[in-house]
Amino acid sequence: MLKGKNVLLAVTGSIAAYKSAFLVRELIKKGSNVKVILTESSLQFVTPITLSTLSKNPVYKDFIKDQETGEWNNHVALGEWADLFLIAPATAHTISNLVTGKADSFFLATFLSNNSPVFVAPAMDLDMYKNTSTQENLATLQSRGIHIIDPDEGELASGLEGKGRMKEPEDIVSFLHQYLWSKATLRGKKVLISAGPTYEYIDPVRFIGNHSSGKMGYALAEEALKRGAEVTLVSGPVSITCSNEIKRINILSAEEMKKAIYKEFDQTDVLIMTAAVADYKPKVVANQKIKKGGEELKLELVKTDDILKSISTKKKNQFVVGFALETNDEKTNAKEKLVNKNLDVIVLNSLNDKGAGFGHDTNKVTIITKNDEQEYDLKSKIEVASDILNLIEKSI
Repeated sequence: MLKGKNVLLAVTGSIAAYKSAFLVRELIKKGSNVKVILTESSLQFVTPITLSTLSKNPVYKDFIKDQETGEWNNHVALGEWADLFLIAPATAHTISNLVTGKADSFFLATFLSNNSPVFVAPAMDLDMYKNTSTQENLATLQSRGIHIIDPDEGELASGLEGKGRMKEPEDIVSFLHQYLWSKATLRGKKVLISAGPTYEYIDPVRFIGNHSSGKMGYALAEEALKRGAEVTLVSGPVSITCSNEIKRINILSAEEMKKAIYKEFDQTDVLIMTAAVADYKPKVVANQKIKKGGEELKLELVKTDDILKSISTKKKNQFVVGFALETNDEKTNAKEKLVNKNLDVIVLNSLNDKGAGFGHDTNKVTIITKNDEQEYDLKSKIEVASDILNLIEKSI
């Protein structure tokens, strides 16, 4: 759930700040993008170079970035960048400032500018944590929608035993994961996606194929995974990879893709067929490489099964999405496919649109349903995947 999320980590002046290096490493291992703010007092415990190296980003300390040029760090932009704002460790002093809304530091100004969910991991001595003022401040933050990551009990820096130890980095990361999981819009849904081309062999060396890169299908798979879906990806031969959490089934031919889709379909909630499946295949496949001979080679082709049309006749409660790549009469052809193949949605793109179609990192689509159609501007395929899944979520 943390993959691709922008996590802004603020480290304040507690001995527990030494754990921030491990925390950054855990977030990076989960695939998060991490930026770090250090308060002045935290510099007594950690160094910017350590956290910059681990996060692979500059560390923020003050408004002024360069004294000579007057270049400044934009706290507003940093707050907008964050998907999650984590304050760990959070001292009693920090917690008090969060409540009163002070803005006398880069960290506090960024906190006030931030609109993403905020998570506070307290770290302090036993009696400081138990103090009525601290408890009331924590309660106030919770009442404002801020998430408190309760500290652990154990040996404290003072030598006392009790509650006040900041949660361990792996536990904090788990807390963030569980939060995102609770908000996952496709949690509990099984999404089946086809992607890439199919290869139809002529002989052991040659085949009929197409230029599909699989990028659109893979973008949809990753976006569905981020939203909590259980994702199965039936993929033709492509050169891209997917997250380990995605169940990937590799196939070559249209027949292999059909078998894989049929096997998974009954347990599926949503089927999205982005694959460029061959319409025809050689009637006879040679056992040996066909040698060059004569001026012509005649190849007899026969139709492959229409996977999408046949599977749609079997749907019960499944939501089925098809893709149409057209070169002429685009909307007319797409709407005919929507009806003839018994689809809930068809996503149209045209090779006539610059930046759309095979091989590009962008796409320009029109999403068509039985009662509506929505045209979108040219976007990255990741953004297109989000648009498609937004519509699916409203429909299922």
